[in-house]
Amino acid sequence: MLAILAVHFVVALVAPFFFRLLGRNGFYLLAAVPAGSFIWLLCQHDAVFAGNTPTETLPWIPDFGVELAFRMDALSWVLSLLVLGVGALVLAYCARYFKPDDGAFRAHGAGFGAQLLAFAGVMFGLVVADNLILLFIFWELTTILSYLLIGYSRTRLAARRAALQALMVTTFGGLTMLLGLIMLGQSAGTYRISQLLEHPPGGTVVDIAILLILVGAVSKSALVPFHFWLPGAMAAPTPVSAYLHAAAMVKAGIYLIARLAPSFSETPFWQPTVLILGIATMLVGGWRALRQHDLKLILAYGTVSQLGFLTVVVGLGTPAAAMAGLAMLLAHGLFKATLFLVVGIIDHQSGTRDIRKLSGVFRSAPALGVVAVIGTASMAGIPFLGGFVAKESVFEALLEYGNPWILCAVLLGSMLTFAYSARFLWGGFAPKAKGMATAFKKVPAEFLAAPAILAALSVIYGLWPAPVQAWAEPYSELFHGEGHPHLAVFSGFNPALGLSALAIAVGLLLFWARDRVERAQDRIYPLIDAEKGYRNIIGAIDDTAIWITGRTQRGSLFFYLAVILSTAVVVNIVAVLLSGRPLPALYLIDPGSPAQAVAALVIVIGALAAARANKRFLAVLMVSVTGYGIALIFAFQGAPDLALTQMLVESIILVAFVLAMRSLPPELRDRTTGSHRLLRMLIGVAFGATMVVVALVALGSRVDLPVSLDFPELAYGQGGGLNIVNVTLVDLRAWDTFGEISVLAIAATGVASLIFVHNRGRALPRAAGVESGSVGRSAQDPDDGARGVAALKLARRFATSSRDAWLVAGRTLAPERRSIIFEVVTRLIFHSMVIFSIYLLLAGHNFPGGGFAGGLMAGLALTIRYLAGGRVELAEATPISAGALLGTGLGVAALSGALPLFFGGEIFQSAILDFTVPVLGHIKFVTSTFFDIGVYLVVVGLVLDVLRSLGAEIDEREELGADEDEAVRAE
Repeated sequence: MLAILAVHFVVALVAPFFFRLLGRNGFYLLAAVPAGSFIWLLCQHDAVFAGNTPTETLPWIPDFGVELAFRMDALSWVLSLLVLGVGALVLAYCARYFKPDDGAFRAHGAGFGAQLLAFAGVMFGLVVADNLILLFIFWELTTILSYLLIGYSRTRLAARRAALQALMVTTFGGLTMLLGLIMLGQSAGTYRISQLLEHPPGGTVVDIAILLILVGAVSKSALVPFHFWLPGAMAAPTPVSAYLHAAAMVKAGIYLIARLAPSFSETPFWQPTVLILGIATMLVGGWRALRQHDLKLILAYGTVSQLGFLTVVVGLGTPAAAMAGLAMLLAHGLFKATLFLVVGIIDHQSGTRDIRKLSGVFRSAPALGVVAVIGTASMAGIPFLGGFVAKESVFEALLEYGNPWILCAVLLGSMLTFAYSARFLWGGFAPKAKGMATAFKKVPAEFLAAPAILAALSVIYGLWPAPVQAWAEPYSELFHGEGHPHLAVFSGFNPALGLSALAIAVGLLLFWARDRVERAQDRIYPLIDAEKGYRNIIGAIDDTAIWITGRTQRGSLFFYLAVILSTAVVVNIVAVLLSGRPLPALYLIDPGSPAQAVAALVIVIGALAAARANKRFLAVLMVSVTGYGIALIFAFQGAPDLALTQMLVESIILVAFVLAMRSLPPELRDRTTGSHRLLRMLIGVAFGATMVVVALVALGSRVDLPVSLDFPELAYGQGGGLNIVNVTLVDLRAWDTFGEISVLAIAATGVASLIFVHNRGRALPRAAGVESGSVGRSAQDPDDGARGVAALKLARRFATSSRDAWLVAGRTLAPERRSIIFEVVTRLIFHSMVIFSIYLLLAGHNFPGGGFAGGLMAGLALTIRYLAGGRVELAEATPISAGALLGTGLGVAALSGALPLFFGGEIFQSAILDFTVPVLGHIKFVTSTFFDIGVYLVVVGLVLDVLRSLGAEIDEREELGADEDEAVRAE
């Protein structure tokens, strides 16, 4: 099972390369992954139903009971049939659904395919997960991927709004569910789902935990009051609707209810929550489906109704209901996926989904019409189809249960189901008026294949339900109760058949009176509109945020700093007082050596000078002086790693500040006068004193030996390195470092988003084809005289010398912006710095250096080259984009952490390899070096992103501004 997940995710990562080579046919290659997994699943049939339940377990975070535990029983196996089988067909369908000349597909199709394949893997992981926390992780991954897939048409406001709405609702439910899962796991003493269900805990805490978990299931499966997000999600491409919102994602909540029902269906909150919300959802969805004019929305509200129907049956808690629920789950996945794919074909071939515009489609596409008739008939409960067999078993289970109110509600829902099924078929295929016919292109066989296969399976299911009964029996046996539930093509003339006939008759009547029903619905104003309530809540939050922002974000730096620092002072003083610990006695720190005293003095002078500076550049320079002074302190204290990293960081930050300051006025306002001078001084002194007190209290609060005392032995014995700092970063505390580089990537994205308004991924101009002096503009006006013109020509002629072409500043910078000295220095040290950065990377495990230091050194080399040659030179130096470097670095780091799992190890566990290489001799290699390479790439990508954002982009804007000014002067 872990291998199946890995294949899905790995292929999803490389999917863009497939689309680059094959175009939309790349979907066929992606479809092979769930198709192959489906074949593997069929091979597990005997083991699952013979009682030899396949399980896989890998330790992850044992102290918290979190492990990569997977288990496939009958319920998981049946759900996996839908997830993998329908997933393979939908991916193959996408190969003909998307048009090759579609601009959105060319821009986002590769990402769409990768996300859809990853979703299939995540859903498979969700249904086979045997750990509560692991289940939650997969649960939230479905939320994130559905958000991305719904928002595929990112230029459409409706798609973005629907994606955000689905994300907000399902995330709220997921976080609520997480609280319930933790309460349940702690009460049971285990997070293993199989053990928890075998020995379920009890008590009030468990009852509340089950209620919280049900909130998550209700939100994911779009039950009232969260039902509104599912119809809105129809803004997604039709394959997404067919898979996520009919066969997979919305089934996650139903699966969770089915998983917990055998052990917790008798808890106090279970029946009221499941039955009341399920019945309400079934009736609301069916009622609203009767007034929709969009084929997709008819199916969407029908799906809402069916999800309520499934919730009632699955949550009932009897053996007969369990079998009927699982049978209906399969039938619904088959016919609803069929119909969504049919709608996609109609939309693709005719350009509309509006039933008022569609007419005579059955005559134009009879094969498509037959597939639609089968799917619709199964949904309506017509005999000899899968939907009929499942619905008959539901009626029999409800008759056996003996609650007339539930039976009447489900019967009413079935009547509405038949009515909107007839509306769908009539609206999509019937002729509407004499002479009215919708232009309809011929449907290719490969386009029709996926819905045709699903329709055929509905027919096979209806004529031969025995396999489904065999699959559902092990699950139904988990419930306590009498009776022998069964599935049959025809069970005889019994009350269940009579209820089915009544549902069909009343449904036909509702369809016949559809115009009157629509007018009645128009007259009945909805007393409760969940979507309007959601918008009102979001609007209230926005209004509150605006009110708070208007009173706090006042555009005053003094106000912001005063609030932040005053809050820090108050909070820290209160914390110190509440701690009850005595303050250690103040003592003078021995400087150790005169050099350290000098470094400390430099830091103090730099801080005072920065506070008194009236020029921005001088203030930033003085702040950097303090940073370099701290680097000296580190060096004198015997911490060369920290000293090197601090020095490189200060250098990069100094350049970033200087580049950013080009867009700011050169002078600072006088900060030494004003009405708040005394208050600023008091806050500054109070904050400094508070930090001193906090540091002293922290020094005196230790009650045990520091863990760092064991780091030297751990670094060498387990990490295989002599450099304690680097081994700690890439081995002992690799999770922390992975979080830090993730933050770096997010920070780089944030910086870029502030600068690149249109397209961050736009490539920088390369030197090829750039004429001499065309980038950058000379301040020297040729009209000033022949002497100026001659000097300009001479400088450009000198600049275009081709004896050494790797530094192209002569063709990209105006003469007055060039520095020959800087260019010479760059030519001398650039390559050495890059090589030295690689040395720091590879030697960091035993000597000062590592991925951070090496990446900063390489970034500093790029910075120097940019300063010498400008933005075009930066493009020449780095043909790879910053985003690619950041993504590759994170990917390499994540892969290096996950690989040990495939060899029986733990995440981020390192292996030490000793081997001998001719010439090089004995080599001791530690696999955490790969993680360090990822860190190196992320840091280089961060620096490159900063140079592009604060350097190249601002350069280009200045040049465009100069061009516009010159054009204005010329006019």
